Amino acid sequence: MVNQDKKTPPVLVGQEYTVEISGLGHSGEGVGRYQDFTIFIPGAIPSEQVRVKIMEVKKNYARGVLKAVIAASVQRVDPSCPTYNACGGCQLQHMSYLEQLNWKRQVVIDAVSRIGKLEQVVVQQTVGVDDPWYYRNKMQLPVGVSRGKVVAGCFAQGSHEIVDTEQCYIQNELNNEVARVMKSIIPALGLTVYDEKSGAGLLRHIVGRVGVKSGEVMIVLVTNGREIPQKNKLVALMREQIPAVVSIVQNINSKRTNVIFGAETHTLWGKDTITDYIGPFQFQISARSFFQVNTPQAEVLYGKALEYAALSGKETVIDAYCGTGTIALFLAQQAARVFGIEIVPEAIANARDNAELNGITNAEFMVGDAVELMPRMYEDGIKPDVIVVDPPRAGCDQAVLDTFIKLQPKRIVYVSCNPGSLARDLGYLAQEGYETKEITPVDMFPHTSHVECVVRIEKK
Repeated sequence: MVNQDKKTPPVLVGQEYTVEISGLGHSGEGVGRYQDFTIFIPGAIPSEQVRVKIMEVKKNYARGVLKAVIAASVQRVDPSCPTYNACGGCQLQHMSYLEQLNWKRQVVIDAVSRIGKLEQVVVQQTVGVDDPWYYRNKMQLPVGVSRGKVVAGCFAQGSHEIVDTEQCYIQNELNNEVARVMKSIIPALGLTVYDEKSGAGLLRHIVGRVGVKSGEVMIVLVTNGREIPQKNKLVALMREQIPAVVSIVQNINSKRTNVIFGAETHTLWGKDTITDYIGPFQFQISARSFFQVNTPQAEVLYGKALEYAALSGKETVIDAYCGTGTIALFLAQQAARVFGIEIVPEAIANARDNAELNGITNAEFMVGDAVELMPRMYEDGIKPDVIVVDPPRAGCDQAVLDTFIKLQPKRIVYVSCNPGSLARDLGYLAQEGYETKEITPVDMFPHTSHVECVVRIEKK
């Protein structure tokens, strides 16, 4: 009898094979099988027959690169971006936009059934956009040198090699302008750029932030050290060549790390923040503060969260990961009281400023861990009718979910950027008497594999 655990994979690194594509992986890559052995192939689409070159072989799967499409799917389209195949910023430009939306819905359905073990959950069609291009209001580009030329762009997939980009098709055009101008200014002033291997060089990243509705631009220069040669001339050139800029900021990061921002930030010229709007609310955005990168779709996302909260004006609501208070302000429109909890002090300071800026008087923001604060609030008579949660990609710690369950809210509204961790948490809540009623995926990041969801959960 053959020991299946020791069965040799039927493919070899460097060899090419013809494969039928049957599905998509969680990162948008095609999934095919060769002699019942799984192969992941970026750029392939279900129902296609492709030629693949194997680049990596593991015990139970292999990874390859697409060499040729033998029989194309009707959903295949020509990518708009000329650097798409090299750049790692997008994963789905080769698929029609309608098919992208369908796939994102299916990702949620699969995660809820396979990971959460939940059946018959209503998953609505993914809410898309009329124009899925040039939507990102925040740009974070590493800077480097290639063949003696200053380059800036996204990293190639699975590497730290910068793919120089003249025109990113998912970046706001003002951010594209910032990148183009900075790539000309850097060599003109003789500024050095950072080298990951040696740790030498000054400029690490160019960060652009755009107030989509205000038209204001902030430029953040992430530097390896405090001193910027010809700083005044640099600022003057940036102001002259980018008329929309209202804020030029330096962030200092001298650590040997892949993390973009360092702890120290100061303004070189102009304002400390830029302004943008989501729905009726105005927000001040600083260099490092969180703000949804797709401004119009953020309004859709928050509107759906408000709908699922089903507020009548009498409820007490807790926003357990409130960040800078964006969702909390939407909830305050229709709730009696809203309490926002966030462990990051700077975010709470921003949330309080945003509430004051918008004349919101029924929202209160507190610094702390939700697991510790919420029971204390309950003892003080603050009993939530609705809990809203928008956690990091890892989802909620079980202790957080247990805290929700102890407080027994009528409804929980869960906003998630990771269908896997979402499904896990929904499965746990289902065991504790909370039923997932409906999920709406919202396409916050067209042409990428990222999926955002809003979930309505009710106590049984």
